[in-house]
Amino acid sequence: MRDDIAAEIWTGILGTGRQLAGERAIAELRAARPVLLSDGAEQRLVAAAETADAGLIEAFRGSAGDLGLVLAAPRLRALGYKADSARRFEVPAASIESLQRLVVENKPFPLPPSRPASALDCAAMQLVKLSFQLPAALVARPGPGRTPQSLLQVSLEAVENFRSGAMPPLRIATRAPVPLEAGTDVEFVVFRGGDGLRDQVAVVVGKPDPQAPVLLRLHSACLTGDLFGSLKCDCGQQLRDAVAAMMQAGGGVLLYLDQEGRGTGLRSKMRAYRLQNFGYDTLEADAVLGYEADERSYRAAGRMLTLLGVSRVAMMTNNPDKLRALADCGIEVTAREPLLGSVNEYNRGYLTTKLQRAGHMLEPEPRRRAPRF
Repeated sequence: MRDDIAAEIWTGILGTGRQLAGERAIAELRAARPVLLSDGAEQRLVAAAETADAGLIEAFRGSAGDLGLVLAAPRLRALGYKADSARRFEVPAASIESLQRLVVENKPFPLPPSRPASALDCAAMQLVKLSFQLPAALVARPGPGRTPQSLLQVSLEAVENFRSGAMPPLRIATRAPVPLEAGTDVEFVVFRGGDGLRDQVAVVVGKPDPQAPVLLRLHSACLTGDLFGSLKCDCGQQLRDAVAAMMQAGGGVLLYLDQEGRGTGLRSKMRAYRLQNFGYDTLEADAVLGYEADERSYRAAGRMLTLLGVSRVAMMTNNPDKLRALADCGIEVTAREPLLGSVNEYNRGYLTTKLQRAGHMLEPEPRRRAPRF
């Protein structure tokens, strides 16, 4: 086999070097291990503030200097800063634990002096956020000869290209019929790969006609609502109503996306719920934790539909961002149908926030009603 053909095959299997470096760095941070981030001769030790235990903090103190904590702009604004971008706070070694409590437990602490975050600082915070941890990074300049050789090294370029570059290949891994209470003609299609290498699922209901607009629901996973029937949101009701409507219409596709908490992850979603008990709305709570209003990406959704042979959809959603995202993926959205849940004392504020602040297309007093087709 020619060398160039062999190289192309290996690239298809392994991805590009930048993809590999980004994926491995994320895995290291999720395992509470630091990584070494570099931009030419400049290097930074990086760890997630959320999972930095006493041993790791002690290692940072002994192996590095110029300790810093990088916080995201939404968190800074929640703390009273006028900030459009991340900032780096200089951290005395004795204060790391106190700043960590600020990050994880939201306990007040007088913030030390700060400066605008450098490109390396911002990349460090992005890596931490991509690992589904709070967007707050401990960074430090490694001391000469004090950095373990076993630390994973990742370049600034690899981090910057991880989300903006080509998505890792997404493939159908398996598919099987799964009869549901709403109807028995249902197939689950499981995909492997894509952003974050997480499994994604398409629920194909009935016999959708790919030559016509296919009834579609993009549904982000919600453990509390979908599985346990939480009253704090309308997710579980939307999920079941969508499948029932597809059954009634003769077919449809529901993409069940692993994007808990609008892309922040289950831990951060629970932290946001806790903050809501103190009077924050759903967007304010996410901002306090350091997140933007919506951290989700729908690149995988477009590829999933293409692999299913779907190019035109009638979309069940109240969220205009989903309409734009699918159009950007090359999927034609021919119609939109609202999917409105019932209101109760626990989700009224949540629905009002989505209407007034997130631009969702809801009625002032959402009420349960069946979609019209």
